[in-house]
Amino acid sequence: MRVIADLHIHGPYSRATSKNTSPELLEKYARMKGLDIIGTGDFTHPKWLETLKKSLTEDGTGVLKSSSGFSFMLSGEVANIYSQGGKLRKVHNVILSPDLDTVGQINELLGRKGKLASDGRPIFGKMPCTELVESLMEINQKIAVIPAHVWTPWFGVLGSKSGFDSIEECFQDQSKHIFAIETGLSSDPEMNWRVSSLDGYALVSNSDAHSYWPWRIGREANVFSLNDVSYGSVMSAINEKNPKTFTCTVEVDPSYGKYHFDGHRGCGVCLSPSESLKKRGKCPKCGKPLTIGVLSRIEELADRKEGYVPKNSVPFRKMLPLTEILSVSMGTGQMQSKKLWSAYNRLIKRFGSEFSVLLDADEHEIEKSSDRKTANIIAMMRSGNMKVEPGYDGVYGKLNA
Repeated sequence: MRVIADLHIHGPYSRATSKNTSPELLEKYARMKGLDIIGTGDFTHPKWLETLKKSLTEDGTGVLKSSSGFSFMLSGEVANIYSQGGKLRKVHNVILSPDLDTVGQINELLGRKGKLASDGRPIFGKMPCTELVESLMEINQKIAVIPAHVWTPWFGVLGSKSGFDSIEECFQDQSKHIFAIETGLSSDPEMNWRVSSLDGYALVSNSDAHSYWPWRIGREANVFSLNDVSYGSVMSAINEKNPKTFTCTVEVDPSYGKYHFDGHRGCGVCLSPSESLKKRGKCPKCGKPLTIGVLSRIEELADRKEGYVPKNSVPFRKMLPLTEILSVSMGTGQMQSKKLWSAYNRLIKRFGSEFSVLLDADEHEIEKSSDRKTANIIAMMRSGNMKVEPGYDGVYGKLNA
């Protein structure tokens, strides 16, 4: 059976998140999106963990269930900030746990290293990634540590501002326990395939959503073909990188991501890697350093030409959230306008979920339930011909149609 999972989200106690997020709202919009599994997010936060325990139950599969049977997987994100190699490093890591007992042990460990109640994504100063992984493996080797949004400038393990030049440089002897990396919104598998040192890692995609709205959760996801929904089956599918079980990832166009191109938000400057190189990485308006984006960073580390596809690689499909498409086709920038919600809900009622609309629905049937322009944009998206103005320095890209 097809199983779609978004394993990296945030609860209400992380910075810059929706404060009324609840398991019930996450389930409601995850179902609307077409997700089968969603990460709990932020299991390190005491109040959120208490909420999760009240709302969800364990059934021995490693996946928690709501009262209606929807599946949640225990997940959290931590920030490791420390010095290594004469440079301050800032690395975000996603942690996935097989059960609540293991979560308790993780929180006991991390609670000795930092203040878990201070933020849903706690910061651990002076705790290298090597120490994090080694300590977690001593608790339970079923724990998964996945470097988050690996290319983003400020907190990606390979980012331009504080990252490393390889996964091994960061995790050293503990890299043997890292079997997957998260591509992030500003890159896709094709970009990552250009860096041969990443060949040994599965490429996963998650939303890193800071709210439950359908233009956030599930905007990136992982698609599996599984006999059962369990922690073990999902982890095995990722680890094995077999396209028969890990069938594809869902990716936004990387230009949509907030750090695809180089730029300076304060001056409204957005530059391609070649343009940025000509300016020597400086803003042409104010002269300050540009935020070097994902595409430039990949160009710096790539040892393969564009278009290289590794043998037996997990495929991917590019798309943007349906709300983004409707916003453009209807000429409204208001995601929560009554007009847009009406159009969105009409499509969901007709096809069952957003993923059914974007991945499966017949183009002519989409037109019947919306309009020709919406159907055309979805068709262009499926054929890889959608046009997106690149995002830069914390600014999202924009769909042109």
